[in-house]
Amino acid sequence: MLSRVADSLYWMSRYVERAENVSRIIDVNLNLMLDNPVGGEQQWQPLIDTLADHQAFADRGVVADSETTIRFLSFDPGNGNSILSCLGAARENARSIREIISSEMWEQLNSFYLRLQDQAAQAERGEETPLAFYAEVKQACHLFSGITGATMTRNEAWHFIELGRLIERADKTSRILDVKYYIPVGSSVETAGLDDIHWAAVLRSASAFEMYRKRHGRIRPDGIIEFLLLDADFPRSVRHCLDGARSSLHHITGTPLGTFRNPSEKLLGQLCSDLAFTQADEIEDEGLHEYLDGLQTKINQVGSGVYDTFFAFRTPTLSRRNRYNEAD
Repeated sequence: MLSRVADSLYWMSRYVERAENVSRIIDVNLNLMLDNPVGGEQQWQPLIDTLADHQAFADRGVVADSETTIRFLSFDPGNGNSILSCLGAARENARSIREIISSEMWEQLNSFYLRLQDQAAQAERGEETPLAFYAEVKQACHLFSGITGATMTRNEAWHFIELGRLIERADKTSRILDVKYYIPVGSSVETAGLDDIHWAAVLRSASAFEMYRKRHGRIRPDGIIEFLLLDADFPRSVRHCLDGARSSLHHITGTPLGTFRNPSEKLLGQLCSDLAFTQADEIEDEGLHEYLDGLQTKINQVGSGVYDTFFAFRTPTLSRRNRYNEAD
């Protein structure tokens, strides 16, 4: 497969996954504002910080409240990680490889991007973005993923799509969990229940609330850390995503599991092994934020290794613009 084609498949998938995760974070935080008895505006700056968009947002010279943050993360064309920008980049990558992907994949992505432009135009006119919009974004991204799974042969192209999707999802799950670090909780009686509310919001951001309750019962920080980082079976946990990414990478290269022939296989194998033999209490002893910061750095290194192994010799194009993950 040409590196140009592989690169476009990989980044098409990453951008769709990124847009879906940004949408779910906004959606949950809008609902969190209703649950917070002392006002919910203070949780918007943490989203900017944990998504690594703080400098781009600061350049706009505005305060991080619900209105400015939602506009920045949803429709700002100058923010390459906004929902609009991500789906535009995904559509452009898909357009360049229409002979590789199925027509149903292209039609879903193209039609939804056009609908998204209409919503962006309404936001530009000052109309309020309805809460249902973010549910629509999530459903559209899920539909694209489902169509991909139902119409693509499990060949090399499919595994590049899976590799991009799972690396992006692992990164975003770690960032969703890291949001909790930036949200302070007071010690007064009035704010005593906020910690549980925030932890529940973290779980809902990852669509993990119901499955967590079935596994662990009551809300406990150590249980949430174990479930979102170390669980081998939950599909949005970091360990599950990286195990799947490793499997797809080895399908692409033909290298047997447990061995490596390139830096990306070595880095991903080491990271999967570390997660398999780490326990939640060890993470808490190290410090959750410090552990997640190191984890994100390692995921970025995996992404850089994939680029060096498969894509490094092509001319830079839209598919690689604004890769904040490798820049953190």
